[in-house]
Amino acid sequence: MNQQQHQNVIRLGLWAGQLMLQYGADSKLAETTIHRLCTALGADWADIAITANSLMLTTVYNKEFLTKVRRVVDRGINLKVVCDVAGLAEMVERGVADEYEVERRLRQLSDKPKKYNRWLVAAMVALSCACFCFLFGGGLPECGTTLLASLIGMTVRQSLGHQRVNPLINFVVTAFVATTIASFGVMLDIGEQPHIAMAATVLMLVPGLPSINAISDAVEGYTNMAVARWAFVTLLVMATGIGIMLSMTMTGVWSWI
Repeated sequence: MNQQQHQNVIRLGLWAGQLMLQYGADSKLAETTIHRLCTALGADWADIAITANSLMLTTVYNKEFLTKVRRVVDRGINLKVVCDVAGLAEMVERGVADEYEVERRLRQLSDKPKKYNRWLVAAMVALSCACFCFLFGGGLPECGTTLLASLIGMTVRQSLGHQRVNPLINFVVTAFVATTIASFGVMLDIGEQPHIAMAATVLMLVPGLPSINAISDAVEGYTNMAVARWAFVTLLVMATGIGIMLSMTMTGVWSWI
């Protein structure tokens, strides 16, 4: 492997790691995949340092060290991209893909990552919130209120996300809209327990995967990433609470029980 090939190896390794971290991979999976990919492409060794918004990679070949850093920007959760990138390392190890194929696939994932239709996502999220409402003891009227409020709230969340609005502002606005719509069920006395709809509607804003990744990083020894991710999760929860409180203040409907 010459110097140009060494440059390509570290570039592809950084690219792969950036995609994984941008779309929701935990630190251990990202580090393992980068190391496997770089060594499979010809490097003797690869060391990876991951922070909350950057990725640093050092590759070694024939006692020559090469280090590069790339910024990591959150692009939401897309585990299909994470799985596809992780699969590339195995393909290279088995000899079914070379560096040109890796670059082609990474470019394809970067330019046009596969996503579900936004209306399908909104409908499924609304349906899941309605199911939670039913599990909490709500009847069909309460489930209907939850379905409508969650559908509109998720649509607002997607629209703000598409416009690259800050996630904290996104959560405040979404929680406010969803809670306000659900509170009309209480004011109009829709169903026997209309307050349940208010609680079930905002469950779509629970930051599940970031919380899991924060705990996973803490358990696996990535303390800095765990603290950073847990801080972000805390801010998201606080933003959701602010949106709910603003809505309750405006409508005068305070109780969830």
